[in-house]
Amino acid sequence: MNRPPDGLIFDLKKYAINDGPGIRTTVFFKGCPLRCRWCHNPEGQSFSPEIMVRPSRCLSECSECVPACAETAIIKAAGVPVLDRPRCNACGKCADVCPAQAIEVVGRRLSAGQLLREIEKDRIFQEDSGGGVTFSGGEPLSQPDFLAEILEQCSRQEIHTTVDTCGFAPTEVLERAARKTDLFLYDLKAIDEKIHLAFTGVSNRLILENLSWLAAKAKKTVVRIPLISGVNDDDGNIRGTAEFLLSLMTIGEISLLPYHRLGRDKYRGLDKRADADDFAPPSAERLEVLKRDLEARGFRVSLGE
Repeated sequence: MNRPPDGLIFDLKKYAINDGPGIRTTVFFKGCPLRCRWCHNPEGQSFSPEIMVRPSRCLSECSECVPACAETAIIKAAGVPVLDRPRCNACGKCADVCPAQAIEVVGRRLSAGQLLREIEKDRIFQEDSGGGVTFSGGEPLSQPDFLAEILEQCSRQEIHTTVDTCGFAPTEVLERAARKTDLFLYDLKAIDEKIHLAFTGVSNRLILENLSWLAAKAKKTVVRIPLISGVNDDDGNIRGTAEFLLSLMTIGEISLLPYHRLGRDKYRGLDKRADADDFAPPSAERLEVLKRDLEARGFRVSLGE
């Protein structure tokens, strides 16, 4: 009998209150097929473990990381660690010896059984609040076998399951996950295909097809719209999105998520370019206008964080 595959996650957040009903444990899967230019979780993009460096934490007199690296991929310069990423194999030995946690490995592999044990540590909070577990990312549908296995194990334990997804996956993968998913949080970034392609790197055709499939099967789904000023907060995008959702008949709840810049330090820690600096959230007044417009069309609308 084949052993179920391990999964790769980059974070596990306890006591989450913005990722579905009640108090939840949110598991962040590593790896995403989109490259949203405003992404605030850049450490969730790659499908491999990565080294993140936080220079502000580094002890200037310490150089333990340098001899720990067998690949000679790290040096100290101006009192902070500098990583030669092409040489680095993300083994984590530098992080193991760092006394200040200035270096960390982002991404760890674990079995569905190991993950379930972590989720069950919060069971009392989940049950008392009507919460459960949310699988986010990155993109959880990009690890379909692992997602299906952990969903199955949670179902056996009667743990409420939510999948937070961008919807960009083969429809058969979505169908498989939907069998054991109680709620979908479904990101819809732009209704116009050209805008979606320009700012995420992929077409939205498959995303819209998969959302239509969920609606046709009457799967409980909340559509989440990350709002970025000057990109998708215009009347045309909101009107087009509302008309599309109304045509699906079974989706009545929308969450508006104003953009934030909380990922900037993570870009620097991964030596990645922060396109996120180029964007801004809509004003509070604009958010209220959009909320009222969608409510007037019959949707239940919440403002997320």
